[in-house]
Amino acid sequence: MNHRELGGVGEVSEVGYGSWQIGSDWGEVTEDEAVEAVETARDAGIDFFDTADVYGDGRSERILGEVLADDIAADEVTVATKAGRRLDPHEPDGYTAANLRRFVDRSRENLGVETLDLVQLHCPPTDVYYRPETFDALATLVEEGRIAGYGVSVERVEEGLKAMAYPGVESVQIIFNPFRQRPAELFLEEAAARDVGVICRVPLASGLLTGALSRDAEFPEDDHRNYNREGDAFDVGETFAGVPFEAGLDAVDALAERLPDDRPLPEFALRWILDHDAVSTVIPGSTTPEHVRANAAASEAAPLSDAERAAANDAYDERVREHVHQRW
Repeated sequence: MNHRELGGVGEVSEVGYGSWQIGSDWGEVTEDEAVEAVETARDAGIDFFDTADVYGDGRSERILGEVLADDIAADEVTVATKAGRRLDPHEPDGYTAANLRRFVDRSRENLGVETLDLVQLHCPPTDVYYRPETFDALATLVEEGRIAGYGVSVERVEEGLKAMAYPGVESVQIIFNPFRQRPAELFLEEAAARDVGVICRVPLASGLLTGALSRDAEFPEDDHRNYNREGDAFDVGETFAGVPFEAGLDAVDALAERLPDDRPLPEFALRWILDHDAVSTVIPGSTTPEHVRANAAASEAAPLSDAERAAANDAYDERVREHVHQRW
């Protein structure tokens, strides 16, 4: 497993583990399945874990805290969590120092730590990025020892660019994959110039870029790929990276025709992301040990060839761009 710098947080595995699936919104995941997935990730060399206080109302944080307790105590892993989405209503005025402190204290309890490694604002409304007092509140939490560093998780490139203007922001988490290419135009360059870490989520486009989904695929009632295809629950960009399902399958077919036989589609997608030097870590999530190990192995896979990059660009331009490029 290769490592990269994540802003001022330090070195992390360039393939991390996204813990949304062990919390909620992906169908039923048993405690045993969740524990095995996290243990498999550690065994595969992963030492960066991303979670949030709303994943299963804290379930994801609690599982990570329990499974990784010894590694956390030995400072051998980095656990990043998120705060803000517990607000109801989820509005800019809720991002106060008092609320953030309350959310952070709950996450500290869930994870069993005195100081959280990294806290990210969890896709707040755009207006929050124009309120310096919110970022001042995060800086105060650092001074109090409740958190070691802070960053943001964003929906849109413009939000990420605005967030980086605050000097204390260590990281920006953003959706970036072969079906969401816009961050490569300016965002990554700015992040590198400012030494801001980049965490890439939804790298496999909610399963589209695994090649395992078909047109007659059915998802459980409590799986966001069932209930959020039109953005009814949260930003539609979080489901299939915002690509309409049928268009995404067409793009996958076009890609598959041009990839070498020895390049599995998930490896291709993860390598496409990691071949951008400004990326700090990519955080695929899975509860299948075989998939967790395969995702981690992408760190050691060969970089993409010119032909593979051309295939990605053509599939994006011809079948995906119109749906996502200017929206996020």
